[in-house]
Amino acid sequence: MKKLNAVEIKSALAKILDWKKHGAVISRRFEFKNFPAAMKFVNAVAKIAEQEQHHPDIDIRWNKVTLAFTTHDAGGLTKKDFALAKKTDELSLH
Repeated sequence: MKKLNAVEIKSALAKILDWKKHGAVISRRFEFKNFPAAMKFVNAVAKIAEQEQHHPDIDIRWNKVTLAFTTHDAGGLTKKDFALAKKTDELSLH
């Protein structure tokens, strides 16, 4: 998969609210009502990540979950990172 250029990244970021770019990574913190709700979200993310063969870094702090995406093989951000960010946003609404 091809690494996105700065213009493509800016455009893709505009389509996913609350995600921030840090170097070659996009990340977002999600907050839930309690630990079980956070873990339900993490397990749903894990299922999608496994299906897509694209796995985020995940940090869990009681009711807060931070996801970070980058495409290591491409050496930066790709369309896959932004597509999975959007899918995780949709999961957080359930």
